[in-house]
Amino acid sequence: MRLPRDLSGADLVKRLGRYGYSVTRQTGSHMRLTSTIRGEHHITSLIMIR
Repeated sequence: MRLPRDLSGADLVKRLGRYGYSVTRQTGSHMRLTSTIRGEHHITSLIMIR
């Protein structure tokens, strides 16, 4: 799957929110998003550059 390269960090957070991810913490420009899908806990990290 090809990922779009022209997304800002805020746009990516919005799009991941549609799949059940939410921001659980932010330190400076780093954000942690978590989700529970089908009983499994998922964590991903983003660096907000743009």
